[in-house]
Amino acid sequence: MSASPGTIGPALVELRERNIHRVGDDEPAVWLIDDREMGGILVNAPPFSDALLQELRALTEPRWLFLPSHRGARDLDAWREAGLEVLAYEAEAPAIRAAGGTVDTPFNRKQRLSRTIDFLPMGGVTEGTCALRIKNLPGAIFFGPALTPGEDGWPTVIPEATDHSAEARLFGSLGIKDLKFAWAFCDRHDPETTQIGPDADQHIHARVEALFED
Repeated sequence: MSASPGTIGPALVELRERNIHRVGDDEPAVWLIDDREMGGILVNAPPFSDALLQELRALTEPRWLFLPSHRGARDLDAWREAGLEVLAYEAEAPAIRAAGGTVDTPFNRKQRLSRTIDFLPMGGVTEGTCALRIKNLPGAIFFGPALTPGEDGWPTVIPEATDHSAEARLFGSLGIKDLKFAWAFCDRHDPETTQIGPDADQHIHARVEALFED
């Protein structure tokens, strides 16, 4: 089911400690992780509105706004005034600031958000593209623009003319080949065709390996 603009869709994935929702139907896609302990984590920023803020607060306490890349930075000042802390990989922070946004916490590759949530730098699409990973199994990864749904709907690496470094993007994907995760989300999402899981790791690993066989 596609969420109407400015609304939170039903849970696409229900895990033991958290649920995952899509917010609106814009691109880049916005995801909400409703975490039992940490509150709400937005992946990409939706256009701000008081109505959406109230809808979020009715479901969870929104606390974090993670930007996989500068492409997902919208209305950051408004979201910060609403109490959310903006997170981005340190290599991507300058691009966000250049666009007029503020990053409260520019983290490095050694930092993590919690015991079970960490970050996977995957530069290439932009200089500091970074994924967010829910580590505890069944596991989920929010790839941002690093992966894109292919013709069969499964996320893979699809080079684009606008890539910061096509080579870095390709070789950065090698870092996920040994990771276990059941669910995968990215910036592009068609609710009719995009595959998110389960067993997302098996499908994505196979497609990444195929890139190096061609």
